[in-house]
Amino acid sequence: MRGINNLQFLFKKEGVLFDLKPLDGIVVLDLTRAIAGPYCTLYFGDLGATVIKIENPNDPDFIRTYKPTIGEGEAAMSAPFAQYNRNKQSVTLNLSKQEGQETFKDMVKKADIVVENYRPGVMEKFGLNYEQLKKVNPKIIYTAISGYGQYGPYVKRPAYDSCSQALGGLWSINGYSDMPPVRVGTVISDLTAGLNAVIGTLAAYHVVHQTGVGQLVDVSQLDVTLALTGFAVPNYTAGGIIGKPIGNEDTNVRPFESFNTKDGIIFFGGFNDKFFNIICEYFDEPEFSEDPEIDTFVKRNNPKIYSEKVKPKLEQWFAKHTTNKLEQDLADLVPLAPIKNIAETINDPQVRARDMIVKTHYPNGEFESFGLPIQFSETPGESKGLAPLPGEHNKKVFCENMGISKDKFMELKNKGVI
Repeated sequence: MRGINNLQFLFKKEGVLFDLKPLDGIVVLDLTRAIAGPYCTLYFGDLGATVIKIENPNDPDFIRTYKPTIGEGEAAMSAPFAQYNRNKQSVTLNLSKQEGQETFKDMVKKADIVVENYRPGVMEKFGLNYEQLKKVNPKIIYTAISGYGQYGPYVKRPAYDSCSQALGGLWSINGYSDMPPVRVGTVISDLTAGLNAVIGTLAAYHVVHQTGVGQLVDVSQLDVTLALTGFAVPNYTAGGIIGKPIGNEDTNVRPFESFNTKDGIIFFGGFNDKFFNIICEYFDEPEFSEDPEIDTFVKRNNPKIYSEKVKPKLEQWFAKHTTNKLEQDLADLVPLAPIKNIAETINDPQVRARDMIVKTHYPNGEFESFGLPIQFSETPGESKGLAPLPGEHNKKVFCENMGISKDKFMELKNKGVI
């Protein structure tokens, strides 16, 4: 199965490589479901790897049931599923059956990478954990994404994104000071686990080319969430400060927060002298920046001085103008950005210019999703591929690529193995 996407002849013309995507030729066996794992393998698919999504024939990825859908009726495709599973092939395989396990091992012999996000112990129960699979293919990279990692006292706990936000310290520092802490408004632990899994897997792939030996890549949602807490760790370990919710402010610099405008909300981060002077000039009060109480960043950054003297003036200034006028006049000069809803963001000219919203044509309708957030000058990725139906590529993968006979294929199908 290695080389399903055969590398095409490369040639250079005026500095551009043709007919190659960054990960062409790499074969990924994708045992993931939900979000963290599929987000990881999404990157591999967009970057040109052959990603084979393996689903239980009796229990496919439950995200397939999520609304809204592209089209209606039995042929409808879940839009959330489509976003995270484009550019993948799908086969069905029951790993609880011995013949399913043997078939999977045969697939591993011809693959480069296995990615799974089961709770630790599940793959061991099937006899398909890394220790077993490296006997089949010593070069295999086995990436395991889980809530708490492959070892430690919490290893057997079930986990969702919110568990990691709670235990990882992120939840405790998000929200407003006069309210209980608030969960981050997206599945940030899931998504960051997926991204770290991509990084770890590609690093391990590099090691394979140096040593010929694969390895286990262990990614914990709790670990990656802790790594998202910014200055919270050094603030505590070096300063004894326990982080807490502070709303839209910053823990270290001021001004660096949101302000109400005449018709909306903007972010302004003009804490250094250059940006602060610009904003004072814009609002026709240049002398404000020369006030001896606030004429340097260090003075303005004092919490008491900032809250009593600087912040009220900024609130007064911004409230007099519309968001659009402030963006048009100031966004090229100082760190200022309107706080947009998702509809506004999707139609933002910068987002569109970067091809970050891509349109995909399904049999029952068009669908827009986010694109690949990495740009390549010579070998661009592709974000417009379709997400597969369950088992859509069974014959292609099992018969054409693995060489299973038609009779054996039907036998496995009749037994509920595929």
